[in-house]
Amino acid sequence: MFEIGRLCMKLAGRDAGKKCVVVDVLDDNYVLIDGQTRRKKCNLKHLEPLNIVLKLDKNASNKVVIDALKEENIDCLEKKEKEKKAVTTRPKKQKVVKNKGPKTKKADKKSKAKYSKTAKSTTVDKPATDAKKPEVKKVEAKKPEVEKVEVKKPEVEKIEAKKPEVEKVEAKK
Repeated sequence: MFEIGRLCMKLAGRDAGKKCVVVDVLDDNYVLIDGQTRRKKCNLKHLEPLNIVLKLDKNASNKVVIDALKEENIDCLEKKEKEKKAVTTRPKKQKVVKNKGPKTKKADKKSKAKYSKTAKSTTVDKPATDAKKPEVKKVEAKKPEVEKVEVKKPEVEKIEAKKPEVEKVEAKK
């Protein structure tokens, strides 16, 4: 029933109500469809076959399917082919060299030993560094001034509660 080229109506999903053509039969429950819908695998339960069968090859391209649908007077949106972007090479980032400042005595001894072994002349003691370290100025952040507002408590009149006078009754024995 769902052979290649069969025109169908999509019943469920995002493309419901649109016409499509069976391009390939994948198995007992699924077919590959194309047309007014997106080209995708579809469950047979989501399709309603129509009486028209188009002459198409297996796995026909989208362009061939659209041309066959136009012959049947069914409008389809043609998919635009994506233009390939020109490959541009970006310039590589230059590595930033950091000056570490004056070396400690231990580092100087190691560098002297390193240079004396590798270099033929004994005049090389340490590498020359002409670059100066940029000075960093410290700026103190100003704290915002906060106005102090005194809150006056309302005066409450104190009312002394009178204790009820209790008469002492002497118990008669």
